[in-house]
Amino acid sequence: MTEAQSKLSTFPAFFRVSGRTVVVVGEGDEAFAKARLLFNTDARIVVVAETPDADFERFITDKGLVLIRAPFSDALIDGAALVFAATGDAAADRAIAAAARALRIPVNAVDQPEHCDFFTPALVNRAPVAVAIGTEGAGPVLAQMIRAQVDQLLSPSLGRLAGLANGYREAVDRILPRGVTRRVFWRRFFQGAVADAVNNGDVELARRTANTLLNSQGKAAGHVWLVGAGPGAEDLLTLRAQRVMMEADVIVFDALVPQAIVDMGRRDAERLSVGKRKGCHSKSQEEINDLLVELGKAGKRVVRLKSGDPLVYGRAGEEMAALRRAGVTYEIVPGITSAFAAAADFELPLTLRGVASSLVFTTGHDLTGSVLPDWARLAISGATVTVYMGRTVAASVAARLMEAGLPAETTVAVVENASRREKRLLHGTLKDLPGLEHRDELSGPVMVIIGDAVAGANFEHSEPLVREPVRTTAALGA
Repeated sequence: MTEAQSKLSTFPAFFRVSGRTVVVVGEGDEAFAKARLLFNTDARIVVVAETPDADFERFITDKGLVLIRAPFSDALIDGAALVFAATGDAAADRAIAAAARALRIPVNAVDQPEHCDFFTPALVNRAPVAVAIGTEGAGPVLAQMIRAQVDQLLSPSLGRLAGLANGYREAVDRILPRGVTRRVFWRRFFQGAVADAVNNGDVELARRTANTLLNSQGKAAGHVWLVGAGPGAEDLLTLRAQRVMMEADVIVFDALVPQAIVDMGRRDAERLSVGKRKGCHSKSQEEINDLLVELGKAGKRVVRLKSGDPLVYGRAGEEMAALRRAGVTYEIVPGITSAFAAAADFELPLTLRGVASSLVFTTGHDLTGSVLPDWARLAISGATVTVYMGRTVAASVAARLMEAGLPAETTVAVVENASRREKRLLHGTLKDLPGLEHRDELSGPVMVIIGDAVAGANFEHSEPLVREPVRTTAALGA
C-alpha cells in the first residue's frame, strides 16, 4: 500500500448537536435506523414523514421525537445542524441532499456515499465516551463487526467513570502540577482502584479512593490480579481478563501461557516470565510469591497470568496467602480450565445423565503414593476423572485405577494442547493408557479423561492410543 492509499478520504470528527435540530427525512427502515442512532445524543430530532411505518411511529411517540407529517420542502430543514435523507428513494434522497447543500447544511444520503458530506459511524456508546467506527461508506457490515468487538472490550461502567473524572478536573488542575505527576494521577484514576470501584457499582468508594489518590499527589497502592489465561486459544480468554491485561503495569506469566496471549497485554507493560513448568522451574513458588508482593508494594498494577484457571492446580492459594500477609490487594479473574477445553475438543460430555453425575479434577501424581485417594471410589461408581499433567505417570494411573476395580475397558480420551490449532487427540481404553508415557512426541500439556461418559465422545478426528504394529516385508510373505 502506498502512502497515498493509506490516507483517509474523510476526516473523523464529532458534531456538536446538543440542543440543536437534526432532521431525518423518511418513513421506513432507513429513517428508523438513523433516528435510533441519533437518539444516543441530546439533539432535538425532527422526523419528516407523511405516513411513517408503525414501529417507527411508535418509537417517535415513545421517545418524544418531533414528527412533521408533510411532504419534504426546503423550509422544513432550514436552520438544522444536520440532515439525513433516508426516504428509500435514491432520486428523492439526492434532491434532499441538494437542498441541504444549498442551505449549507451537512447532509447524509443513505446508501449514496457520493452524495454524502459525512458518514454515520458504527457507534459504541459509553456516554460521555463514544467510539465511532467508519469505513467511508465502503463496508457498513465490517464497521458493525468491529463495533461488536470494541463493545465487548470496553467496560459497561466506562461512561460512569468518565463522568466521575469530569468532576475532578478542576481540583486536579489546581492541586497537581502539569506534566508527569498529572498524567500518573489520571492513568491511575482510569486504571486503578477508582475504576474498580465504579465497575463494582460502588460510587462512594470510588470517590473516597479518588480523594485519597489526589491527596497523595498521585501515589497509589499496588494491586494484583490472578488471571486465568485459559487453555491456550487466544479467543478463549475472558473479556475481563483482556481488560485487566490492558490496565497492568507488569505481566508475570508462566511458561505454559502462549506468547500470543502475553502479547495481548498493554504494549508498554513490563513482562516477566517465571517459567514454571515440569523440569524447568526458572523461579521457585516462594520466589514468585515474593515478586508479586514486591511489585504490589511498589504501587504496580500486576497481572499474574496462569494457564487455565488460577484456582485449578495454579498454586493461587499460596500466592493469595502471601499477598494477604503483605497487605497487598488482589482479586481472581477466572479462566477456562484445560479439562473443559479438552472435553470440548472431543465433543465429550463430562457428565451424562444416568451414566456420570460427578466429576473429578486430579493430577496423576495423586495416584503414585501408597494410599489410594478417596476420590478413586467415585471413579469406580461412574464419575468422570480428568487428569492434569498425566502423561509421565499414565502407567501408574491406569494400574492403580484397575487395581481399585475400574474396568480395563473403560474409555479414555487424551488431548495435547487442548483448544489450540496444534492440538492432538488420542483415544483408547484404560489398559492402553500406559503407552502414553512413551509418546515422547507429545511435548505440550496433556489432559487425560477417563470414565464411562467418555464413550459418548466424537472420535472422528482422534487417533488410537495403541499404535498399529509395523508389518515388515518378511512378515507379509510368511
